[in-house]
Amino acid sequence: MSLVSTALAFVVLLHFPFTGAEESVSAKKFRDFLLEFPTPGTGPYFDTSVDSNITGLVGKPVLLHCRVKNLGNRTVSWVRHRDIHLLTVGRYTYTSDQRFEAIHTPHTDEWTLRIRYAQKKDTGLYECQISTTPPVGIPVYLTIVEPITEILGSPELYINMGSTINLTCIVQYAPEPPPAITWSHNSQVINFDSPRGGISLVTEKGFTTTSRLLIQKAVQRDSGLYTCAPSNANSATVRVHILNGEYPAAMHHGHGTLSRTSHATLLLSLALVLLVLPGT
Repeated sequence: MSLVSTALAFVVLLHFPFTGAEESVSAKKFRDFLLEFPTPGTGPYFDTSVDSNITGLVGKPVLLHCRVKNLGNRTVSWVRHRDIHLLTVGRYTYTSDQRFEAIHTPHTDEWTLRIRYAQKKDTGLYECQISTTPPVGIPVYLTIVEPITEILGSPELYINMGSTINLTCIVQYAPEPPPAITWSHNSQVINFDSPRGGISLVTEKGFTTTSRLLIQKAVQRDSGLYTCAPSNANSATVRVHILNGEYPAAMHHGHGTLSRTSHATLLLSLALVLLVLPGT
């Protein structure tokens, strides 16, 4: 027992003389008092192994964890730095925003802030504080993201007739890998068993899900708008133009990017022109 605790015990004994049955009751109260009194040099502290960078999804629950050792009779609070708003104190919530909730299981070191339905505006710095004098805190940064669906490449894709149409759709930050991804052509769901044949789909699910649509031996009727639609995220589109391999045809279709084959054809034509000019 420290010198301070010994002195306190002596003072209490002077003020509370007791014998017999009274002694046991008073002694218990005194022991409880000493347990609540913070011993010098052994105050509360944070477990810094807890993750301090959290990524959450729009519309989904998010948990911000804080682990405090040797808390004693202190309290733990959560503060939002954006507006210096006190969100929770102990197991109580101090905000009118009902999405926020304090979670704590008695006799544990965990003090958790839960956001039931995260929003983009919840992104920012939060602080878990201990009610020492002065208060001490540990920062936790929260980033809220929403699912992103993207078809790689230009929104206008030019393909030479007879080539393979290769469309790659990626889905990121979804709550889980999409249970299904639907591809459509001009608003009609693509039938992989159609008489046209030569259509295949390869999907790899994970934190980033990739879906690749392959259409072999492209013909003119394959031109149009292609849409990738994950079941749990927004859709993405790309417009495909089928060319006959001639440069003027590509120019006629607008400002899209020529395929590599079209570029090669153009360069070969220019080289032939330069070879013929000296002899004319």
